Amino acid sequence: MSDEKLRVLVVEDDPHVLLGCQQALALEDIDSDGVASAEEALRRVGADFPGIVVSDIRLPGMDGLQLLARLREKDAQLPVVLITGHGDIAMAVQAMRDGAYDFMEKPFAPERLVDVARRALERRRLSREIGQLRRQLAGRQALEARLIGRSPAMQALRELIANVADTSANVLIEGETGTGKELVARCLHDYSRRQAKAFVALNCGGLPESLIDSEIFGHEAHAFTGAGKRRIGKIEHADGGSLFLDEIESMPLNLQIKLLRVLQEHQLERLGSNQLIPVDCRVIAATKSDLAAMGREGSFRSDLYYRLNVITLQLPPLRERREDILMLFEHFLQQSSLRFDRPAPAIDNATAASLMAHDWPGNVRELRNVAERFALGLPVLTASGLGPDASEPRFAEAVEAFERSLLQAALERHAGNLSQAAAALGMAKTTLFDKVKKYGLA
Repeated sequence: MSDEKLRVLVVEDDPHVLLGCQQALALEDIDSDGVASAEEALRRVGADFPGIVVSDIRLPGMDGLQLLARLREKDAQLPVVLITGHGDIAMAVQAMRDGAYDFMEKPFAPERLVDVARRALERRRLSREIGQLRRQLAGRQALEARLIGRSPAMQALRELIANVADTSANVLIEGETGTGKELVARCLHDYSRRQAKAFVALNCGGLPESLIDSEIFGHEAHAFTGAGKRRIGKIEHADGGSLFLDEIESMPLNLQIKLLRVLQEHQLERLGSNQLIPVDCRVIAATKSDLAAMGREGSFRSDLYYRLNVITLQLPPLRERREDILMLFEHFLQQSSLRFDRPAPAIDNATAASLMAHDWPGNVRELRNVAERFALGLPVLTASGLGPDASEPRFAEAVEAFERSLLQAALERHAGNLSQAAAALGMAKTTLFDKVKKYGLA
């Protein structure tokens, strides 16, 4: 965030004053945008506005004081500087009490504008950095409870999510079915500055092509047969928040073009309308396919892929992080037992070995279903084959993962003290030392 250049939004209905303000700022290498009304300013300032607002008090329609109140409802930390006429000093002083950062009386020197803008921009930069650090810290602590696992792959994933959640960058989540892509998307939203706004999810593969256009972009009344009234699409519902598009590879090519335009221009047209509607949402897409390969084949737009692929999160399949299986199973078992209002059954060694030996083609989703059956007293070993039919090499691999998981848990409980961990495990300290080296647990 510290590398993101902040801007000044100047709200002034007098075109000469507006031009003068922007020129004075530009001469000092301060970027700015200009609008002529408070209503337009409100449309420009979203949940993650990177800058400050400088507004005249006297405006057509909504005035500067009303704008101040509305902006503070959106973001109480946003610095708002008011421009007043000679007779508006008392009004400006009251505005300062109501939360305005500063005010300038017309006519003012360009140097005065630049000085106030620089101070306000510095405050904005600091407040945004502090907010980001707080959210990252809270996110790191909460992520361990939501994205469970002590495997290196899961530790790296949690760290990456904590680092990128509080940015406005689009994210592409790649992973097999059942690896938890929607959960990761929700974490990205919940630990960002957009958390107070909507998280809107849509499975692009779960709708017929005839309906997906209206579902995503919305439509006007009578836009097509059966459209009796206006419908707001998912993108507009996610304004200020996050839009999660699962199975993005299933989106028709003609709609991929429309989505690309929204990502580029931050505005959309409902079906049956020519009016452009500004939108501010972060897009989080998920896929179980190779979009780059689909782009080369022409079945997915490469330009859309590159727009979505600003940040990529790759979710490992469960078979590649076997040391997490028992921890996850225990977690799901406790959840299921609470839901079914019955005590959680004990996990014996045979069950644990079977769980570790299975390849889990359905990943975490399949593991959760098995935990629910186990909580109800149903056997884990079924005709579909968990465990006993595992081939010998795979079983040996599972036993190693099981052993590594037990050793790591013991070391964590005893703060890395080998003597105490060895005593708790009932093994010689030298044996434990050899196994720690073998599994890279030091």
